[in-house]
Amino acid sequence: MRYALVLLLAAPAAFALGPDFCANCHEIRPQVELWRKSTHRSVTCTTCHEYNLMRNVQRTTAHLRDRVPEQPKLGTEQALAMVEKCRSCHQQQYDDWKAGPHSATYARLFTNQAHNTKRKLMDDCLRCHGMHFDGGINDLVTPINTQGPWKIAKAGMADRPTMPCLTCHTVHRAGEPVHKPEQRSGLAQSKVRPSLGMFDRRSRMNIAAAMLPIPAVFDGQRPVKMSPDERQGLCYQCHAALAQGNIASGDDRTPVGVHEGLSCFACHQGHQQNTRASCGTCHPRLSNCGIDVEKMDTTFKDAKSRHNVHTVKCLDCHPSGVPRRPARSIQ
Repeated sequence: MRYALVLLLAAPAAFALGPDFCANCHEIRPQVELWRKSTHRSVTCTTCHEYNLMRNVQRTTAHLRDRVPEQPKLGTEQALAMVEKCRSCHQQQYDDWKAGPHSATYARLFTNQAHNTKRKLMDDCLRCHGMHFDGGINDLVTPINTQGPWKIAKAGMADRPTMPCLTCHTVHRAGEPVHKPEQRSGLAQSKVRPSLGMFDRRSRMNIAAAMLPIPAVFDGQRPVKMSPDERQGLCYQCHAALAQGNIASGDDRTPVGVHEGLSCFACHQGHQQNTRASCGTCHPRLSNCGIDVEKMDTTFKDAKSRHNVHTVKCLDCHPSGVPRRPARSIQ
């Protein structure tokens, strides 16, 4: 007990000493060893973690009562606080994330009338939209019905992001610091970075992207060709087909038709999910039928098009067969 109290009282000054001091606590030591091998090994503990006297008093009390967790796990406030910590070094990635759909707030998602009148909110919604939230759907939203009106019941959560950085990234993960690539296309960055990992709400731990399954998906009875890009394991944790595995069911976006076999990242930028100018990664400006691919009648050009760019086939627009490409005139 005396040693624990000495550590507690000396911590404010000793915390500045860095990881060697942090590793004195046996449940912290494994995280420190992971940090030493991680892409963030040049970033000191105090850059991301702040000393909190009250939290340390609670932890010391738990030690004395033999209620010590196997390893520390981040709560809601800690996970959300990390967004600004990440931003201090990764400003471009933060700006992209902020401009994209994955920065949606709790109020935007859970008080959406168009959704809530059709489907009753449930705890499973938090598996993707709010996986860091400490509580169930009844703690977050009221009322739980399809009539509404709905409001965020948990104070201070309405304008917080449902998918902060730690949803898809693990800080304490072995790997090498990332260097800026010469080419920034989705096809050129197919390597799975060790820091990529999906946060699992049940275990409150990140599972490495390389360990996440890429599901079998079917177009009728035919198995769809899937890209081997392991990064997609992240996408499929939320953008998945229903239990039968049928294409375009549930929130599935698996490409078939002309885009079958492509990775999500071939077209979608990682943080913003922006697809602008992505066609040029693979296509010449004109398709085989001589039409500008970005001006074709698909959802790439117009979200209201009946031809979803994920599932469009040549015969959808050319039921009588694809016309020959016009011959180029010689000047």
